[in-house]
Amino acid sequence: MSKRLRKSVSMTKADKNPTGGLSEKGRRKYNRATGGNLQRPVTGKVKRGSKAAKRRKSFCARMSGVKGAMKDSKGRPTRKALALRKWRC
Repeated sequence: MSKRLRKSVSMTKADKNPTGGLSEKGRRKYNRATGGNLQRPVTGKVKRGSKAAKRRKSFCARMSGVKGAMKDSKGRPTRKALALRKWRC
């Protein structure tokens, strides 16, 4: 059995979207470094049962279960809260 090693990618402020998630530049950086295929978040209205609706449902199910606060000590939303809001979870 071979173990797959995850590459860690350091993200700068320019790579993060202030409204949640990664910017286009950040997604390109991540995909280049890891060979992944990060796509834009599903933010608009989608047809029931479509591929986009399934991506949203999957993301919301996984991300909603992640431990962590929705606000930091200063009352600002965390990156987790911003991502969930952006995906309309």
